[in-house]
Formats: sequence, structure tokens, C-alpha cells
Amino acid sequence: MSDQSLTDTIRAAMKAAMKARDKERLGTIRLIQAEFKRIEVDERIEVDDARALAVLDKMVKQRRDSAQQYIDADRTELADKENAEIVVLQEFLPQQLTEDEIIALIDEAIAASGAEGMAAMGPVMGQLKPKLAGRADMGAVSGLVKARLNA
Repeated sequence: MSDQSLTDTIRAAMKAAMKARDKERLGTIRLIQAEFKRIEVDERIEVDDARALAVLDKMVKQRRDSAQQYIDADRTELADKENAEIVVLQEFLPQQLTEDEIIALIDEAIAASGAEGMAAMGPVMGQLKPKLAGRADMGAVSGLVKARLNA
């Protein structure tokens, strides 16, 4: 990304989607904008890039959960809609890390904290969260940390 803020990038993408008459993409971008606006009104703050990443990450997680529930209920058309929204949301997130990159960061965090056993789960996750925000599914990361701490 350039020196443009994430919220500006999303606003520009919304204008482009409007011009292209891309209804599905526009709908998803409007959901993002609505969530930013809700935060700005409720918390009386301006959404910065860090908060925007957290919001986008949460929206992707919600859609993954919904898609899985739709698949479990044999409603593939609804799951497809959720997955299409995930694709649009992920365009605004940083490049996702590979599992090997995530494991390297986990090992680094465990070594840095001298963590041993499950009692160290919180401090290790605390170290990882800022590094991985928007770049990895934190649920999957949590599972990898547990496996590493139990090994």
C-alpha cells in the first residue's frame, strides 16, 4: 500500500465499485464503511489503520463462521455469498502469512518469553497478536501455539 490510509483506500474502492456497477463488491465495501462509521459514532474516535485492520479481520472471521454454518446446514448458496464477501474483505488486509512463517513467529515468541507449558499461552498470544493482526487467522494461530507449548 502507498502512504494512503486504509480507510482512504476503502473509500476509493467504493467509488470504483460504484462506477463499475459491481453490486456485490459495493455491498461488501458498504458493510465495511458502515462498521467504521458505527465505531466512529459509538466511540467518538476516528478509525486509524490499526483499528481498521482489526475490524476487517473480525469481519472475515464472522463470515468464515457463517459460511461454515451454512455449509453444515446444506445452504451452499448462502455460504458462497459469505465466501465472496471474504474475498473482497481480504483485498484490504495485508498479505496472509504462510503456516511456516506463522510457526517461525510462534517459536520466536516462545523463546523470547521463555514460555513453558499451557500457563504461558496468554503471554505468547499477547506477543503474537500485534504481529499477526490481519495477516493470519488467530484461531488457527492459537491451535498452533497450543501444539508448540504441549510439545
